[in-house]
Amino acid sequence: MKILAILTGRGGSILKDKNVLPVLKKPVLGYPSEEAKKVKEIEYFFVSSDDKKILNTAERYGYKKIIRPKKYSRSNSKHHDVLKHALNKLKSKKILPDIIIVLLANAPIIKSKWIRDSIKMILNTDATAVVPVIQDNDKHPLRAKKLSGRYLKPFINSKRKISSNRQDLDECYFLCHNFWVIKTKEIYKNNGYAPWNFMGKRVLPYIIKSSHDIHKKIDIHICEQILKDEKLI
Repeated sequence: MKILAILTGRGGSILKDKNVLPVLKKPVLGYPSEEAKKVKEIEYFFVSSDDKKILNTAERYGYKKIIRPKKYSRSNSKHHDVLKHALNKLKSKKILPDIIIVLLANAPIIKSKWIRDSIKMILNTDATAVVPVIQDNDKHPLRAKKLSGRYLKPFINSKRKISSNRQDLDECYFLCHNFWVIKTKEIYKNNGYAPWNFMGKRVLPYIIKSSHDIHKKIDIHICEQILKDEKLI
């Protein structure tokens, strides 16, 4: 099966140039770019962006450019549209991948082993996608609150008895934003579970210990600490 990696990132974020800022002297997008390059199963490498710095930096890591239109580069743009635009460009080059590895340019916590393991998982099952997840019952939806006027009330109304101890709740998993392994046909179908409909309905979890994205300056320091201590990853 043909497997393609596509690095996605846009300019115009709140933290200026967040995708190319140095983390331990390497640009943020260098981490996913290098780790994916170590995976021999991946045949093609592309970068989709509207930003010259992102495109040029990724090109230095061996990623071919797909220039993204401004309408898919806004703060409210959807990954589904970004991926469909890239696929249409690739189709014109007669590149038709069966599986796409979506790499997030602002996520330096990533390992080539995670990508390889996820590829094996999707090849050996009928899964539509494989994604890294982290278990975190501290942020369990049954513990979440919202404002009702001035006061807090449950975000989710439930008749069941809810324990204040996180250990008593069902295991809760959150999808990471470092990479996703997706069967290409699912992107076109776009009929999975919201908000990531383009992943299909048979999404397998790949459980990891740590993941962190760059959105604010403090995130750079957090990622540096994680990267310095292998036990955290």
